[in-house]
Amino acid sequence: MAYNSIILRLELSLNKVNFGEVASTITKAGGDITSIDIIRPGQEVTVRDVTVNVADTDETKVVEAIKALDGIRLINVSDRTFLAHLGGKISVQPTLPIKNRDDLSIVYTPGVARVCTAIHEDPQKAYSLTIKRNTVAVVTDGTAVLGLGDIGPHAAAPVMEGKAMLFKQLAGVDAFPICLDTQDTEEIIRTIKTISPIFGGINLEDISSPRCFEIETRLTEELDIPIFHDDQHGTAIVVIAGLLNALKVVGKRMDQVRIVVNGIGAAGVSICKMLLAAGVKRLVPVDRDGAIIRGGEYSHPMWAWLAEQPQVEATPGGLRDVISGADVFIGVSRGGLLSGSDVQKMAPNSIVFAMANPVPEIDPKEALPHVRVFATGRSDYPNQINNVLVFPGIFRGALDCRARRINEPMKLAAARAIASVVSESELNDQYIIPSIFNEQVVVKVRNAVVEAAILTGVSRRIPPDFR
Repeated sequence: MAYNSIILRLELSLNKVNFGEVASTITKAGGDITSIDIIRPGQEVTVRDVTVNVADTDETKVVEAIKALDGIRLINVSDRTFLAHLGGKISVQPTLPIKNRDDLSIVYTPGVARVCTAIHEDPQKAYSLTIKRNTVAVVTDGTAVLGLGDIGPHAAAPVMEGKAMLFKQLAGVDAFPICLDTQDTEEIIRTIKTISPIFGGINLEDISSPRCFEIETRLTEELDIPIFHDDQHGTAIVVIAGLLNALKVVGKRMDQVRIVVNGIGAAGVSICKMLLAAGVKRLVPVDRDGAIIRGGEYSHPMWAWLAEQPQVEATPGGLRDVISGADVFIGVSRGGLLSGSDVQKMAPNSIVFAMANPVPEIDPKEALPHVRVFATGRSDYPNQINNVLVFPGIFRGALDCRARRINEPMKLAAARAIASVVSESELNDQYIIPSIFNEQVVVKVRNAVVEAAILTGVSRRIPPDFR
């Protein structure tokens, strides 16, 4: 259940009602008072702000219960989440002040002309003389936003702003949201190529499948800066990180386990690709119509690719059929697909990553009695599989070594780096993945990504700490 924090501004007529009655009413309606601020005191009338934690489903009940009290006037209801978004969540700040004409002549005309000429003569100097060295575009068309689907570019903007905040606060990367008002694949590719000179990398976000595959592939081929579709690769990297540690907990090896992946969209395809790169020998991709089988014919290009892989099983069946005997279930689909009896049919010491949000593929309470290691995409259960662990560090590393692209070895290195943050002494079935606020994550991911980029020949710069 999702919870929210609201602020009720109340005018109390003290000869009719006391605050004890207000507090009791809020509690009975399902609210939990966390703070009270007196805005205007008075002997007969007082105005107070009451902050209340409340389940989304109970918010209306609390408001209506307060309105029904005699002696109370509800002046305003403020949602703290909405308040945090007023005016947007990011801004642009200069790196030095302009206080006089001399400062102006250095940062703008006439001094800036010398810098422009230097970059014209050697375009690589853009990395040292402009923001390109530290800037990422977070690009979306708003067609696959969170669990909301196709809500358009305007409504997608708060998510992109939030991503930009995380880039800056966790990794010092300057990111800017670009929300495109088109769903045409060619126009998206052309637009991103057109704006790319100022950016050191492109983070594609919330673009629906299968268009996202072609957009990323084409941009990777046609630009010389890293292109990263986070919904695909960020999710896959953190899944592999969690799985590496989960397998340690249960004492199994990657090349020995049978893995079912449910939901073969953007994230599911990338997870399958990374699993194969990590050494998985028995893979069962499953979508709405059942298992994608080796040798099958599919119109979806990525499903057709999976059907060609020798590690993909050839036995057809629905999810509840193929999950029998599986060592690992990874879900990136929708909620409520499995029951306790379904996961009970898995192999002993099973691992379940049920990552559909906000409702996992199986209710944790049903799964936990039958599963050795359980993870979700939610923050209210242990083992949250969250791609915030990935994109800040992977771009920090790619920018620092001026990588031309983010390749498979760099992704696998990032996954292993995330897994390594959890020490052997800390590792257990309730702790297979580090917190997004663990300061070691970005540092270790960055270092692993830089090293892999250098070893695979996609870096154009050796950072000083690697010389």
